[in-house]
Amino acid sequence: MYLIGIDEVGRGPIAGPVAVGACVLLVPRIALSFKNFKDSKKLSERQREEWFKRIYDAEKKGLLKTKVTFVSEKIIDSKGLSYAIRSALSTSLTKLKVSPQKSHVLLDGGLKAPAQYLHQTTIIKGDEKELAIALASIVAKVLRDRKMTQLAKKYPGYGFEVHKGYGTKNHYTALRNKGVSVVHRRSFLANFLAQN
Repeated sequence: MYLIGIDEVGRGPIAGPVAVGACVLLVPRIALSFKNFKDSKKLSERQREEWFKRIYDAEKKGLLKTKVTFVSEKIIDSKGLSYAIRSALSTSLTKLKVSPQKSHVLLDGGLKAPAQYLHQTTIIKGDEKELAIALASIVAKVLRDRKMTQLAKKYPGYGFEVHKGYGTKNHYTALRNKGVSVVHRRSFLANFLAQN
């Protein structure tokens, strides 16, 4: 039975995509390589990048496999965040190319895998308790942060490279000065748009 960890990143931002990471542990002893793992939110950006490199190295050796799927702010606005996360989760699992019958899926928080994954367990704060979820979380967070840094070059002045799309005070100030960009989640900004 393969152990697969799933976590989402970017549920709360007012700009940019949501990301769902999946990590399958292909070799049982892999846990020995990743002692003292942590939830991505508790790591600094530099520490996350270091972990990302370790995960990538382990992937090259065939010890694990990771996939991350992004769903855009346009889909979030048109179909809702829950749909976007479900869709990304399903796609990430499919990309792993592991049989649902031979998988035990561990999911963080309130996430659920598609019904064909009969063996699945949702774990509150799973990214702090399960290695596979923590690794999925780190990969999703690093790749989403990189995407937001790329968007900062395309849409300068919003500070995406700093706040990664979250609704900070500076971000809202930029919105008042520059208006809403095409990568903002309008459905998350209904109150702001009504007042400005």
